[in-house]
Amino acid sequence: MTTPPPRVEPVAPPYPPELQAIFDKIMPPGVPPLSLFTTLARVPRVYERFRAGSLLDRGPLSLRHREIVIDRTCARCGCAYEWGVHVAFFAQRVALTPEQVRATARGDGADPAWSAEEQLLIRLVDQLHDSSSITDELWKELSGAFSLEQIFEAIALVGFYHTVSFFANGLKLAPERFAASLPPP
Repeated sequence: MTTPPPRVEPVAPPYPPELQAIFDKIMPPGVPPLSLFTTLARVPRVYERFRAGSLLDRGPLSLRHREIVIDRTCARCGCAYEWGVHVAFFAQRVALTPEQVRATARGDGADPAWSAEEQLLIRLVDQLHDSSSITDELWKELSGAFSLEQIFEAIALVGFYHTVSFFANGLKLAPERFAASLPPP
């Protein structure tokens, strides 16, 4: 199966110095900027606000918890592009097993691949995705396991990665060459 062309061609290198400086800050050395970034850079006002809303800094959630929330959100949105990027860059780094990687895409909040805290995060993503809300029961459980700052961070990550998914899916971004593939259902 061939990948359809993207709806918007990304900005091509060489990049203007100010844009190259931004890419140098957010990409690992020697890794070219993601097509998500080079495509959004076509509309500087939107790209600037996208970057301002980003949660790529070190927040109150552990990197592992952040990645579980991000991977689950992207999978629930059907965003193979961003799910594949995050799994490729972070799954090994945060010690996600192959079963856990699969469970981000195909499991549920009761999947035994996860610890009790991680199951809560999966349930949070699923409830926000399905209803744009959190039940009182889940809120109570989250409050018993996470600080208010961590809960807010998780909610913000779900919202931000919905936006990422809307861009990647809506613009029909082709997978990055190094990205992981979403597991089949």
